[in-house]
Amino acid sequence: MRDFEAGAEQADAGEPGEGRAGAAGTDGAWDDGLIARRVRGGAGTGARRRVFGPRGGSSAGPLVEPLLAVDPVRDAGRDAAADADADMEADMEFALAVEVMGDGGARETRGGPAGGPGIGAHGVAYERERERARGARTAELRARLDALRELIALSRSRLDGECLAEAGRVLDAARERYRLSGEHTVVAIAGATGSGKSSLFNALVGAARSQVGARRPTTSELVACVWPGGPPGADGLLDRLAVPSWRRHLAPDGTPDLRGLILLDLPDHDSSDTGNRDQVDRMLTLVDAVIWVVDPEKYADAVLHERYLRPLAGYAEVMFVVLNQVDRLPGDAADQVVDDLRRLLDEDGLALGEHGEPGAAVLALSAATGDGVAELREALGQFVAERGAADRRLAADVDAAAERLRSMYVAQSRVALTERARAEFEDRLADAVGAVATGRAVERDWLRHAERACGLPWTRRRRQRVREEGRPVTATQRSVVRQGGQRRSGAAAPCTGAQPDGRAAARPVVEQAVRAVAGEAARGLPAPWAQAVREAAGRGAEGLPEALDRATAEAEQSLQGGPAGRPRWWTVAAALQGLLLVLQVVGLLSLLGIAAGVVESAAWLSALLPAVIGSVGGPALALLCRAAARGPARRYGQEAERRLRSAAAGCGRARVLEPVAAELLRYREVREQYAVASGA
Repeated sequence: MRDFEAGAEQADAGEPGEGRAGAAGTDGAWDDGLIARRVRGGAGTGARRRVFGPRGGSSAGPLVEPLLAVDPVRDAGRDAAADADADMEADMEFALAVEVMGDGGARETRGGPAGGPGIGAHGVAYERERERARGARTAELRARLDALRELIALSRSRLDGECLAEAGRVLDAARERYRLSGEHTVVAIAGATGSGKSSLFNALVGAARSQVGARRPTTSELVACVWPGGPPGADGLLDRLAVPSWRRHLAPDGTPDLRGLILLDLPDHDSSDTGNRDQVDRMLTLVDAVIWVVDPEKYADAVLHERYLRPLAGYAEVMFVVLNQVDRLPGDAADQVVDDLRRLLDEDGLALGEHGEPGAAVLALSAATGDGVAELREALGQFVAERGAADRRLAADVDAAAERLRSMYVAQSRVALTERARAEFEDRLADAVGAVATGRAVERDWLRHAERACGLPWTRRRRQRVREEGRPVTATQRSVVRQGGQRRSGAAAPCTGAQPDGRAAARPVVEQAVRAVAGEAARGLPAPWAQAVREAAGRGAEGLPEALDRATAEAEQSLQGGPAGRPRWWTVAAALQGLLLVLQVVGLLSLLGIAAGVVESAAWLSALLPAVIGSVGGPALALLCRAAARGPARRYGQEAERRLRSAAAGCGRARVLEPVAAELLRYREVREQYAVASGA
């Protein structure tokens, strides 16, 4: 502890412009092991100490946790690795300074207030870099807010309004906060009864602005303090916070480092008055940052951790946790309490600002003796100077809203309607309309047409007479038998036209096909979107059997008359059959003439030859044509099956697949917006 205090004193003595740490010579100061070792390593050099807090710029004194770092002017007590890092940082700062100095080499300076120290080239470069980072952070946050707004708009018809209510409140809060001053930082001091938050409020302000007393609860109304000389706009923020006008104060010292700070003293969060607790809960949703004040007796209070710190773990970057009243702890007890407090915060999921990482700053101080107050003031000064607390708070709000909506938008697996699922759906619809049976029937019809065209003449005549006596049902009509029953041929009609006579396609097969494709499309989707996909498929399935019946009727109507054009070889075969018939008749007549004695018997051979050629050639030609017709007939049947499949698939796509695909596309759009809103 003596080494730690000696290092603090030498550091403060080496920089007259720096605020002196009130805890530098106090026995109750917290001595973190690693921090103490680092300070002891540089105690003999008189080098200035700088504390890089969780936000990369906030600083604190010897009672601050996260870890200490140092300026580019490093003390000789560092090891070689630390010196190398320091040199690199110094080079970067020097390069930034060169950029702002200009060609003439004149340094840009900015005079401090009331004759205070000016900001040299290093400071100007740092300010510009900080403004650039702030602008980038604000632009990113606005993009996330726009994505969240679009997400809500796309989801209103799919999600319950209660699920989107919290996200809507975040957007309203962001809109209201951006409408007001962005140059102010609203910081609330919160704590339990008797933790000393009002005393800390007065110590930071430098005057008694909040009532302190033994009666509990002492603070029952909000108390606000604004540092003078800051930018305008504080009144609008105080009106939003509903701070009474008689509870608004100005800080007396006008510390430049705290210009732009609006400091609030909240009622006790564990007050017996429910109105006080409600007021604390409301303010925690409106302020930019919170200083949680705990004391050695109630730092592990379950109400604090379970009701506030644990649910607010995502707001660690805009949170300070201060252990007050360390002057009451003897010896090393303060170290033990701080270590235990850090352990509890870690169990709460609250990120602590260590090793330069963003997170909550943990400090130990005594508002009564002033120990550590200067360090907290310094940390607040740099925190306020960044002008980024409002953006960080709103970003944490968006993170929390996105996390609550995660189960509504993040799929468990890859979401897509695969080609395999589409093909199986179309196959089931083809089975429902009997596409395969129709193709086979059309193939048989084509063979019959070929047989009539190329068969024996007297066979064609006999079949023609049968058709004239009573026209039978065509093969197509006889063959199209579905699982739902046999349907009669109807007039051609589009999918949306009137229903023709006859039963619809097999309804159980159609319903099974719709359920299967909807289940495949909804697999892995969050529950609301899976339900939306199934509902879209169900709406399309309501009239799908009738639509399939109408579509296939049109396809079959074009097949009932047989082939659209007669193949040329049918004509040649028919001509040959006629010639063979003539030869057969001439030969038979000649043989009859010989038998009757009309023709000379010596001509029997010339009469027998045409009769044999005609009698044998005709059936042989018919068999040959039948064999030749099988290939074209099969292709014709396959074309008929394809046409029927295409008609059924067209209805299925229009009524089921397209609505399902539209729902999946909408989900992809909201998923992309969710990815932006969540910062993924």
